[in-house]
Amino acid sequence: MFRKIMLMFLLMTACQISLADQQFDDAMARAKAGDASAQTNLGLMYIDGKGVPQDYQQAVTWFTKAAEQGHASAQSYLGVMYTHGRGVPQDYQQAVKWYTKAAEQGHAGAQYGVGVMHDNGRGVPQDFQQAVKWYTKAAEQGHASAQANLGSMYEHGQGVPKDYQQAIKWYTKGAQQEDASAQSHLGVMYTHGRGVPQDYQQAVTWFTKAAEQGDAQAQNHLGLMMVHGEQGVPKDYKQAVTWFTKAAEQGLAGAQYNLGVMHDNGRGVPQDFQQAVKWYTKAAEQGDASAQSNLGLSYFNGQGVPQDYKQAVTWFTKAAEQGHASAQINLGAMYGAGQGVQRDYKQAYVWFSVSAVDGRSDAIKNRDVAQSLLTAAELRDAQRMASELARQIELNKAKN
Repeated sequence: MFRKIMLMFLLMTACQISLADQQFDDAMARAKAGDASAQTNLGLMYIDGKGVPQDYQQAVTWFTKAAEQGHASAQSYLGVMYTHGRGVPQDYQQAVKWYTKAAEQGHAGAQYGVGVMHDNGRGVPQDFQQAVKWYTKAAEQGHASAQANLGSMYEHGQGVPKDYQQAIKWYTKGAQQEDASAQSHLGVMYTHGRGVPQDYQQAVTWFTKAAEQGDAQAQNHLGLMMVHGEQGVPKDYKQAVTWFTKAAEQGLAGAQYNLGVMHDNGRGVPQDFQQAVKWYTKAAEQGDASAQSNLGLSYFNGQGVPQDYKQAVTWFTKAAEQGHASAQINLGAMYGAGQGVQRDYKQAYVWFSVSAVDGRSDAIKNRDVAQSLLTAAELRDAQRMASELARQIELNKAKN
């Protein structure tokens, strides 16, 4: 699931009040006279640094004056300032307060803002039904980001019953307004045939539109399609590397892992184990289990880094605890061989056993070997430990 869109600091693009024809002095005079629209304009001038040095604190001052008079746009802008801590200490409860005041007046941007706060549990308890309520109000007014988020709620059944056709409806509305997140989500729906017939060409079309706007998820998806060359999409490793790099440089862990794999295997770039380790590390430090597992292998084999069994164990453990089956097998092997850790057949059995849950033949074979090296009492204890560990891993997966 993609992360929900967080509020972006796009105050200027949402502005419904033209500042072009107003001089700062004129705006100041009218603002001091109590004109709420002029006060809002003045706040925007201070944010933009037009005719006056940029000053977020002054912006907050004037937004507050207008907001206290009930000016909906000022209330919404003030909510954004509190959300991002611009000119005031970050305060989600104050943000919710001002978004709500504007939202109740029908301000679409504020309705979206209230939805995001409920969606993420910021300033209010997390409440998907309330998020859907406010996203819907904003989406029905044509707010593209709200349409994208509403589509996501329907796709994942959060706050509403799961409904792929409704998800497609709202993603399409947002995508047609050039919302990159909606376009990226729509690409995913076409990739998997959710709510629409599976269509890789349509997926590529929407991923490309989003990727060209800088959407990291779309860039990563586009790279993957070019790696696999799925149905009418030609394989193109070099172009895949280009897209993975763009997404990886934005900090997307999945893309960093994919870029590491490309360097590791010399696909689209000359094989370079050091570059592979660099990108695996970035992704692994963000918690990507596949990257953690591959980084463990890099340390085990001494590829791109000096051989270091202890580091291998560290990264295999992180991945294994997230349920990564290959890492679990490798970790079991490290315990069985006493590499990077003290030899411990009981721990070896535990990890092999956990990995064998899905029926992997290599895990089962290794588990049986470890079992033959345990006493009856040790085996009972190891079986209990494996059962508890497997249950904890599943609970952690459910939380994520």
